[in-house]
Amino acid sequence: MRFKTFSHGVHPAEAKITSDAKIRRFPFASELTVLLSQHIGRPAKAIVFKGQEVVRGERIAEADGLMSIPLFAPATGVVSEIGETINADGVMTPSITITPFPASEQIVYHKKPLDVDSLSPDELVSAIQNIGMVGLGGAAFTAHVKFSPPKDKTIETFIINGCECEPYLTADHRVMLEHPEDIISGIRIILKITGAGRAIIATESNKQDAADLLAKAAKDDARISVEVLKTKYPQGAEKLLTRALLGKDVPSGGLPADIGVVVSNVTTVAEIGALLPMGCGIIERVITVSGQGVSKPGNFRVPIGTPLEFVLDQAGLNDQARQVIFGGPMMGKSVSYLGTPITEGVTSIVVLSESELAQGQGRIHACIQCAECVRSCPIHLNPSKLGRLARKSRFDEMVEGYNLFDCFECGSCSYVCPSHIPLVQMFRIAKKVVRSRSSG
Repeated sequence: MRFKTFSHGVHPAEAKITSDAKIRRFPFASELTVLLSQHIGRPAKAIVFKGQEVVRGERIAEADGLMSIPLFAPATGVVSEIGETINADGVMTPSITITPFPASEQIVYHKKPLDVDSLSPDELVSAIQNIGMVGLGGAAFTAHVKFSPPKDKTIETFIINGCECEPYLTADHRVMLEHPEDIISGIRIILKITGAGRAIIATESNKQDAADLLAKAAKDDARISVEVLKTKYPQGAEKLLTRALLGKDVPSGGLPADIGVVVSNVTTVAEIGALLPMGCGIIERVITVSGQGVSKPGNFRVPIGTPLEFVLDQAGLNDQARQVIFGGPMMGKSVSYLGTPITEGVTSIVVLSESELAQGQGRIHACIQCAECVRSCPIHLNPSKLGRLARKSRFDEMVEGYNLFDCFECGSCSYVCPSHIPLVQMFRIAKKVVRSRSSG
């Protein structure tokens, strides 16, 4: 069978060792620290004080403008600290720490049920902001803004991204298998908001079981279809989904809305479908914990604010562990501080062993101009040329002549480079320099 896909890309080892692991609920840590800035946009503003008792699901921070979201207590307990905590980037960030009561239950007490069918599109958008929803695929973009494209953009198609193409990650797969009804409910809400006439659930061929289940769940709604795409990295990128599914390319520097499309991660859609009718804020998320560095890998529903160290203790951190990553090994972020708390944007925790690290590392050599990076780049850029310009600090030429900002840092070029040149890291630095010049 031939599956739709895009040209180029790579085929890293899938390592989906937790694909059969059902989602299990995580216990509370002794302290939960909620970062006030865990999304793209303005940080939330704390509305509680030290020593205050809070109830699981109670609002503890309010949104500060359109590009912001409120935050909620992940457990019933006492606010033990309002201060700063180190985030995954190693930066001190404003935070609220809650000490759960010893007998605290994982029941949500604060909820305001909504009749979503009676709400207008604008009221649904406000409701999505009020539950603190962001994109749960890793980007953590404020969901209510994504689902409210400019008035001059007509949205025709809503794409639900269930590809989960990164190695190791299986949280989205398990959500599709275990919560198909929530996904369909979320799709119907977003179709109403956007006015799109159709929705396409996209998943890869290694998740045929999820595709079959979702097709069955959506059989009574002609607007919703399921497409199975080729298993390839980075199939789940927005620009590549629109190309594979619709034969349309997002313009350089543009957004999917420019071609009449909105794209959202499948777990985001499922949480909207589950939480919005109950009027509950998001206080936990599903995370994959995997890699040879843990003895008990799996998929877990983890309270927001849980310290990384507690997660690793529960998952059985072993003596093979060498590197801890938030996200997948291709686009994830290495974490050095074990006290870093889980945020809404953490899709997974991958703990790599020495042998797993060795698969993608080696001594850096000079470029041999083999063009492997050119053949792998899914956006059809020239990573080799961009790399040479970066080494010479010719950053403006990278932007103007070689479309640097079209690169979404998927890591395909670095993955295939036989000289082990850190191309993606070089591109990130170049972008940062160009942005700093523009803002300066």
